[in-house]
Amino acid sequence: MSAAPSPDDGLSAAELAKKYGLSVSGARPSLPEYARQLWDRRHFVVAFSRAKMTAQYSQAKLGQVWQVATPLLNATVYFLIFGLLMQQSKGMGIPTYIPFLVTGVFVFTFTQSSALSGVRAISGNLGLVRALHFPRAVLPISFALQQLQQLLFSMIVLFAFLLGFGHMPKPSWLLIVPVLALQFVFNTGLAMILARLGSKTPDLAQLLPFILRTWMYASGVMYSLVEALKKTHAPGWLVDVLSANPAAVYINLMRDALISGHAAHKHIVLPQHVWALGVGWALLVGVGGFVFFWKAEEQYGRG
Repeated sequence: MSAAPSPDDGLSAAELAKKYGLSVSGARPSLPEYARQLWDRRHFVVAFSRAKMTAQYSQAKLGQVWQVATPLLNATVYFLIFGLLMQQSKGMGIPTYIPFLVTGVFVFTFTQSSALSGVRAISGNLGLVRALHFPRAVLPISFALQQLQQLLFSMIVLFAFLLGFGHMPKPSWLLIVPVLALQFVFNTGLAMILARLGSKTPDLAQLLPFILRTWMYASGVMYSLVEALKKTHAPGWLVDVLSANPAAVYINLMRDALISGHAAHKHIVLPQHVWALGVGWALLVGVGGFVFFWKAEEQYGRG
């Protein structure tokens, strides 16, 4: 006797899956659902970023002191080169060049470190990615948050420099909060973009430091960017483009908030609509980076 024909006979695998409500394992959720899943894991993001920050210097004898010492040593090196050897402070006529310099170094280091950690967020954590199911955006977001916590430690040193050079607290210091918030959104989006690119092209992690170094010199970290360009008789459009690049925007916004009203302030040339630029870069790269990363969610950890 032959078995009675099943109602599922003749249906393709895709039709059977649809009929019984099956879905592909690891399939990419919709963008709103993806955002909801990330929000549900917000406590893990914070805990993971703190754990990474603690582990970063766990083998060093000075431990967490390096969180402040690293950017401070970077600022010292740049001061020796640009402040003393190249006499940048005298050329700019800035009597408080050190706060001007340290602000630029700390703010740019925030973006630089977020990019460097973001490019390895997936490729450097393949064991975790392949072993557990979670929104992969957790990783670059956690690394960007880790760098924000690092910057907050560095800000303690920056405030000490400011007070030591006569920059007393004032209402404009409150603008630090929105500046850091905008830069964090920008950095997070940048980290997600680089995380996706780095997951497919690991060599990008080797190239990125050279790109970031070029970006640093084009952002006026150690000197007044506008004055330097004017001395070389650069065309006006080049001055506008470099002044509007996101690193320069966030550095100048922070300098304007911290050292406005002092002799150094005249060397902080803010482009027109600078706050609109800050918000625009944060939305463009932050939201765009999130969508760009989400589109490859199914590919991470495979191949």
